[in-house]
Amino acid sequence: MTLLVFALLAYLLGSVSFAVISSWIFKLPDPRTYGSKNPGATNVLRSGKKAAAVLTLLGDAGKGWVAVILAQTYATTWELGNETVAVVALAVFLGHVFPVFLRFQGGKGVATAVGVLLGLNLWIGLMAIGTWILVVLIWRISSLSALVAAALAPVYAGAILGFEGSTLAVLLMSLVLIWRHQSNIVNLLAGKEGRIGEKKSPGT
Repeated sequence: MTLLVFALLAYLLGSVSFAVISSWIFKLPDPRTYGSKNPGATNVLRSGKKAAAVLTLLGDAGKGWVAVILAQTYATTWELGNETVAVVALAVFLGHVFPVFLRFQGGKGVATAVGVLLGLNLWIGLMAIGTWILVVLIWRISSLSALVAAALAPVYAGAILGFEGSTLAVLLMSLVLIWRHQSNIVNLLAGKEGRIGEKKSPGT
């Protein structure tokens, strides 16, 4: 019963959309009404307000980190096993992707996944971030960077944590994240995915 409470609280925390909150704070349009219509930092950046995008990024990553750290802290107090941390990690991520407050239409989960990874193990999170940065520097495609980092995150988790519940949670998060990028994958295969800093021509 306690495990279900932990999972529910983590899911509700994950359902808090910082893209919507930051847009409201900076008096910007709802991020679900323009661009990719994705309530995430990348789409908020399209509004031209970098501060709003940064707040979104930090908020979405922060909620993933906070959920995992609290689970790690209180799981022992409540005499719960390591599976509690794994369940909470997955629940906060799914809350972001399928938020009850936004009719289950949430973001793609990149920032929240990074926050979760940093909470589970600092090195796993840093390795995922490093992978993202490396791919961006080479190809300048944000979605490709996220996909490569997502694909390698379970490998990093397995190498550092071993094959335990948290590693399985990372694997499931990666699969959902990759699935959420299906439209980007189609564009990548067609050579149509935009690059960072690339200006679109009029009418596109």
